[in-house]
Amino acid sequence: MPTFTVVPVEDVEDGSNSGAAAGGNRPISLGKIFSEEQEADSSEDPFSGDDNRRESSAFINPDMDTETYYEGKNMALFEEEMDSTPMVSSFLNKLANYTNLTQGVREHEEAEDGVRRAAVMVPHMGTFIGVYLPCMQNILGVILFLRLTWIVGTAGILGSFAIVSMCCICTLLTAISMSAIATNGVVPAGGSYYMISRSLGPEFGGAVGLCLYLGTTFAGSLYILGTIEILLLYIIPPEKVVKETTANDMRIYGTCCLLLMALVVFVGVKYVNKLALVFLSCVVLSIMATYAGAIKTAIKPSNFSVCLLGNRTLKNEMFEKCAKTDVELWNLFCDSPYPNATCDEYFALNNLTEIQATPGVLGEVINDNLWGNYGPDNMVIEKKNLSSVPAEANNDKLKNYVFNDWATYFTLLVGIYFPSVTGIMAGSNRSGDLRDAQRSIPIGTILAILTTSFIYISFVVLFGACIEGVVLRDKFGFSVKTKPVISILAWPSPWVIVIGSFFSCCGAGLQSLTGAPRLLQAIARDGIIPFLQVFGHGKANGEPTWALLLTVGICEIGILIASLDHVAPILSMFFLMCYLFVNLACAVQTLLCTPNWRPRFKFYHWTLSFLGMSLCLSLMFISSWIYALVVIVIAGCIYKYIEYKGAVKEWGDGIRGLSLNAARYALIRLEEAPLHTKNWRPQLLVLCKLNSDLEVTHPRLLSFATQLKAGKGLTIVCSVLEGTYMTRGDDAKKGEQNLKAAMAAEKTKGFSHVVVSSSLRDGFSILIQSAGLGGMKHNAVLMAWPTGWKQNRDSSARRNFIETVRETTSAHQALLVAKNIDHFPGNQERLKEGTIDVWWIVHDGGLLMLLPFLLSQHKVWRKCKMRIFTVAQMDDNSIQMKKDLQMFLYQLRLNAVVEVVEMHDSDISAFTYEKTLVMEQRSQMLKQMQLSRTEREREIQSITDVSRASIKRKKCSSADAPPLYSQCIPEDEAQLIHDRNTASHSAANDKAAGATSDRVHMTWTKDKLQNERNKHKENMAVKDMFNMKPEWENLNHSNVRRMHTAVKLNEVVVKKSCNSELVLLNMPGPPKNKKGDENYMEFLEVLMEGLDRVLLVRGGGREVITIYS
Repeated sequence: MPTFTVVPVEDVEDGSNSGAAAGGNRPISLGKIFSEEQEADSSEDPFSGDDNRRESSAFINPDMDTETYYEGKNMALFEEEMDSTPMVSSFLNKLANYTNLTQGVREHEEAEDGVRRAAVMVPHMGTFIGVYLPCMQNILGVILFLRLTWIVGTAGILGSFAIVSMCCICTLLTAISMSAIATNGVVPAGGSYYMISRSLGPEFGGAVGLCLYLGTTFAGSLYILGTIEILLLYIIPPEKVVKETTANDMRIYGTCCLLLMALVVFVGVKYVNKLALVFLSCVVLSIMATYAGAIKTAIKPSNFSVCLLGNRTLKNEMFEKCAKTDVELWNLFCDSPYPNATCDEYFALNNLTEIQATPGVLGEVINDNLWGNYGPDNMVIEKKNLSSVPAEANNDKLKNYVFNDWATYFTLLVGIYFPSVTGIMAGSNRSGDLRDAQRSIPIGTILAILTTSFIYISFVVLFGACIEGVVLRDKFGFSVKTKPVISILAWPSPWVIVIGSFFSCCGAGLQSLTGAPRLLQAIARDGIIPFLQVFGHGKANGEPTWALLLTVGICEIGILIASLDHVAPILSMFFLMCYLFVNLACAVQTLLCTPNWRPRFKFYHWTLSFLGMSLCLSLMFISSWIYALVVIVIAGCIYKYIEYKGAVKEWGDGIRGLSLNAARYALIRLEEAPLHTKNWRPQLLVLCKLNSDLEVTHPRLLSFATQLKAGKGLTIVCSVLEGTYMTRGDDAKKGEQNLKAAMAAEKTKGFSHVVVSSSLRDGFSILIQSAGLGGMKHNAVLMAWPTGWKQNRDSSARRNFIETVRETTSAHQALLVAKNIDHFPGNQERLKEGTIDVWWIVHDGGLLMLLPFLLSQHKVWRKCKMRIFTVAQMDDNSIQMKKDLQMFLYQLRLNAVVEVVEMHDSDISAFTYEKTLVMEQRSQMLKQMQLSRTEREREIQSITDVSRASIKRKKCSSADAPPLYSQCIPEDEAQLIHDRNTASHSAANDKAAGATSDRVHMTWTKDKLQNERNKHKENMAVKDMFNMKPEWENLNHSNVRRMHTAVKLNEVVVKKSCNSELVLLNMPGPPKNKKGDENYMEFLEVLMEGLDRVLLVRGGGREVITIYS
């Protein structure tokens, strides 16, 4: 290993002397040679692009040791790759120095200036302080103190046990999945959102992140409402700010409390963190007081009693003694204090009974509280085993009884209870402050869940065994002097529970208002939701000011609801949705065998995640199917918004693996059985041409593909670049990007690909053969008509087109050729009227009739009518043909106007002969010009070879050569032996063939040689052209007949369809003999002459439309 010497550097005036003093035998590093350039580069902007390097680099902390040089010869074989693939020793050094405090997510950092940040303390918290206690504080809260006794009294011990068990098992399974995520690599400092989003991907991650944010925000509303309920009912006197309803009291006091808490959070989070231990101590003391009180009831019951009138429970806050002699009680049911007063009938017929509110664990109330006692709204709470005399109800006196404030049922209680088990992510939210997050998060979170589950289940049993059933069903404790029902079980005083629950709710509310804005800030800084980017900014020290304002606004919505029981199911939905996706992410990545999914948590199994996901979904619909649907719709809308508008992020999520696996399964299934005619649809391979700037030459070709496909099926847009991939690899990538941009502009959904080949012909052949995958291969090729093939002296365009036609026919693929594609309508145009004319000459499998129907489904062609023309010969019955065609279209369920065109046999016109003559003359001339061009290239090559040989000659020496030849031959001269026999063009030219073969020895300059060659070839080409004048009787009879058909058919088509919006024609195939290729293009040009928009269609050799359903 190389040895490094660390030398301290001091600031002295003479740098050279200090360098010498350091030691003259110090080894010189290779970095010294490039030190000036590196210092110049690093001095420009030492902090620029730091975030980008962290995001784009594949290694950890790439900004460290970027100037490492490897000396010696041990690794010389890899020295050219050191920049991209560092040595293992360097990589491990970076890994050892890694910190999981990511940039932009550090809390409580203070800015020194505009660029530099203060140093962050090394994480030091362990499992107990960092994870266990925060989870305990967030799980044990308002529901435990204010609603658990009511749930036990209403659902019974067994029903409450089922509710608590379902919710605790749900969170335990979610914690196991979250532990798997936490142990699958380094845990980022962003907390739960970062772990979830990086596992689920941007779309699901953003949706779940917002659900988690909304759940945390409404949790703040829940805790504030619990705080105000304790304050108004159990701490301060019952004077109300608003006289009408208690709901308005909750709104006024709740708003004031929210503003006060928001001010505390805005001033500084450090105050909230300092008070967290105090709030947790209050929770622990309250729980210990409850256990102590339960033990005390076994020795001596408490002093609290309940007054019953008959079997009805009375509110005893207005009287002191449970007896009819009590004046205050008498006045509640009678119109005067005198014995002869008129009293309520039920009061007069029934006696008063006083029973113990907490008989204790040795009592028999556990049997009465074993089963549930559900009831409708405004039902008076009655003791079942106590008799009473029925009487007519007096609605004015019902206010003196304790009754249900709303109808109760099992699913309602599930939604109200579930918020008491949330808060399991409080430990993972502090992942940046943990000493070993991969160890602390699983252990601390699971231990906290097990501890709180034991507390909840034990409380269910204790409440059912120690407290009277009518008291348990008294939600607000009106039957026990308006005290929390749990407080009458506490020892030494009920005020321990009142004060403890009050501070617990305050602390939980502050924690929610602290965590929710930071969660929103993290989502905004990711940039996946554009309209939230403003909330990524904050104060100079990183505090999320704007996010805090939004959180306060949403939290106020929950407070305006003014009911803890109504807010609880709302936040239950958001947390259940978040937990559902955590389990989904783990199950999906395990089932797909994602290579990077290697959690070290040994108690994880995918079945647990799947069970947790199913339980979360069940609890959502059990609690409230309406709220469940609303939350699912909200998450779906967020998902689609991120998909269309969000920033492109690639976090290596498992959902992408699910898409790949589903696509693989679908592709395999598509190949299992042959495609039926009913399911046939055009799967297009669009052959595009790129110009010199690598831009799409005919973007309307993509528009037409969109209109033909209507976004359905497969579309592959391809192009070919001539050359080698080593030299044009960057051009291929740029061309593919331009293709994607053009597809996005024309709203073409599909895939793009650019191939680099040695020739365009080979590239198109490769695409036709190999484009697509499995069952998703193209069955039709769409291309533009090569308009400039006549003007181009090079015949490559003609040959490429004809070979493409032959290859698609051989591959049994349909071919669509669009003439004047730039005149086709764009996607934004609307054709208000017009026709699509189909000229059905030969049967091609029905593709000609299917294409107009597919086009008419698009809004551009929707108002165009379809017309079908067919040609009848002399021996055909045109009337019967029309009837048969109409019946055929009726069975095909196509609406079209049918017309039969009769083409009588006629003599071949002079115009046809003239067109054929010009065609053959042009073909002969092209052959001669091509031959001349080939010879010219051959002779220029020979000149170049001889010139290179002369240049390489050595200079003449003065000793060996006479003075006349002492100078060398100039570089621009070369000796050429010109053979006139090679100037013969073809055997067709007898004069040229009989030319003399004498040799002439000449010395040429390059300019003279080029001028002479051009002049000679031009004269020969003109001479050959004038010698080629075949007479009409010498014309190829087959060409004359084909030209006659093209001319006559073109006359009919132009006459009938000159004003149509689109004309579809059967495309005749190329000749089997390649000698007639030069005439094939002429026939097609004549066939389409005088028409604007033409689509030549050639079937793939199979039926694509059927009359059967």
